[in-house]
Amino acid sequence: MVTERRAAARRADDDDAMLDDLERKAFRYFERHTDPNTGLVLDSTQPGQPASIAAVGFALSCYPVAVERGWMLRHHALHLTLAALRFFDAADQSGAKDGVGYKGFFYHFLKADTGTRAWNCELSTIDTALLLAGVLHAAQYFAGDGANEREVRMRAQSIYARVDWRWAQNGGDAIALGWKPESGFLVNRWLGYNEAMILYVLALAAPEFSVTPNAYAAWTSTFSWKRIYGREVLYAGPLFIHQFSHIWLDLAGLQDAVMTAKKTDYFANSREMTHIHRQYAIRNPHKFTGYDKNCWGFTASDGPADAHATFHHHSQTFYDYIARGAPYGPDDGTISPWAAIASLPFAPEIVLDEIRHLDRLIGHSPAGYGFHASFNLSYPDNSTAGVVCTGNAGEHLSAWVSPWHFALNQGPIVLMIENYRSRMVWDQMRACAPIRLGLRRAGFHGGWLPPGH
Repeated sequence: MVTERRAAARRADDDDAMLDDLERKAFRYFERHTDPNTGLVLDSTQPGQPASIAAVGFALSCYPVAVERGWMLRHHALHLTLAALRFFDAADQSGAKDGVGYKGFFYHFLKADTGTRAWNCELSTIDTALLLAGVLHAAQYFAGDGANEREVRMRAQSIYARVDWRWAQNGGDAIALGWKPESGFLVNRWLGYNEAMILYVLALAAPEFSVTPNAYAAWTSTFSWKRIYGREVLYAGPLFIHQFSHIWLDLAGLQDAVMTAKKTDYFANSREMTHIHRQYAIRNPHKFTGYDKNCWGFTASDGPADAHATFHHHSQTFYDYIARGAPYGPDDGTISPWAAIASLPFAPEIVLDEIRHLDRLIGHSPAGYGFHASFNLSYPDNSTAGVVCTGNAGEHLSAWVSPWHFALNQGPIVLMIENYRSRMVWDQMRACAPIRLGLRRAGFHGGWLPPGH
């Protein structure tokens, strides 16, 4: 028994060291790709890329983690946080096609040099929500009496308060995906189970332009439940949908009307979907190379190419960037390590094994940010192979690997590893008044959430 306890302790120490290394490397992305004058964060390492407002939201939550882990001095984190909040608080809100935002929302992508709209992109409601989650977390963390920390809280409130969620409903209940100055609102709304939990929670609690619970009910009324591999789940194929809102919302043990009726909760649902992804890889219906119990993770990710190629004597469609999912696809043999890692709080017993396996199989990117964003062992064009790795049977395998790293991958790695290790983001956001109010207005009860009106 003593020997077993010592072995378990050594393994726990090894796991913590492994996670510390991954988390630190993932954070390095934000150290290297954030403009210190505006706080804007590049969307990816690909040359010529714009900044992403969602990337800023992830960065704002990563800075407190970096301070507490000793990777960044508090005054430096405060400087970067204030740079971002000052930029967005003072940003053009005229709705101009070359502006920054409108009605409190911001364009999805901004030019890295000028901070103005890039790529004729949409005014994005979900990316604004992800930005706001980081903004509110920053206000929660920088709670001191100094002038700069007071300014963080003042500007965070200003940015959040002016978002006009009612306008974004465009005459309906569910919130629209976005808006363009050239053509108006996008046709689609946030319906069906997706990453919009954080959006609706923030919209419900908004101090100036809040929506009614009818908006949340419109969203949940379109949920699709499926029975997969003997598990009944609220279905969405890509793993990021089951992760993004959970970065800031500690939903374990909390139930709304939907989850009360199903006698489960959203955290448990994310756990079930994590296991379904693993089971899909074990079953491997398309016989892709490398899939097994410790090699899975299907999500929105970079891929080898938009092309048809011969694989196992038949024509296989491969994709560039697409939202991959399991078990209903699309699937082209592409694995995203970050998608598995960001499920760590839901199913550590299987995610830790995967991390160890991937370390042996594919290793870390030489860029220094941890694992490659995605890889594919089945893509037959060897001219694009980025690494040669060793398979389970000791064979040498050529793998396409993504040449780029993405802020929306790196942020969840840092934040979900930290939630697993210390619950830091969850615990701080539990005390965030808009989060508590939004959850209550959505009908959540139980668990850690105190009753209220």
